[in-house]
Amino acid sequence: MKAKLPLIARILLGFVMFASGLAGLLNLVPVPPDLPERLVTFNNGLMASGYFMTLLKLTETICGLMLLSGFFVPLALVILAPVVLNIFLVHAFLAPSGLPLAIILGLLMIYLSFFSPQYSPTIKNLFRKK
Repeated sequence: MKAKLPLIARILLGFVMFASGLAGLLNLVPVPPDLPERLVTFNNGLMASGYFMTLLKLTETICGLMLLSGFFVPLALVILAPVVLNIFLVHAFLAPSGLPLAIILGLLMIYLSFFSPQYSPTIKNLFRKK
């Protein structure tokens, strides 16, 4: 079971990223009417830029596919790190109801990046002084 843990974590994180990215790109999920006002303001600001939400959702979709396929996993983890951090911070400060999922995503990222035998050496190498 221990040997399969990185695979399970990678598939879970990849599925969540791919599904949320695709849902955002294709407008598959309607915006809930009861969002906190500050979160609505935040989202409206991102959408007002004209490009950011599309870039974010494309990034989630592509990196989710990378995780699901197993190709370039360390690259996907590095690219997704600020995305997952922002998801956590948005839920911590603007919409606490989504905090459990944000914590799970953060734990999956931390595990894959720093504790999984397959990917942690590559990620840890980024932090070594050359």
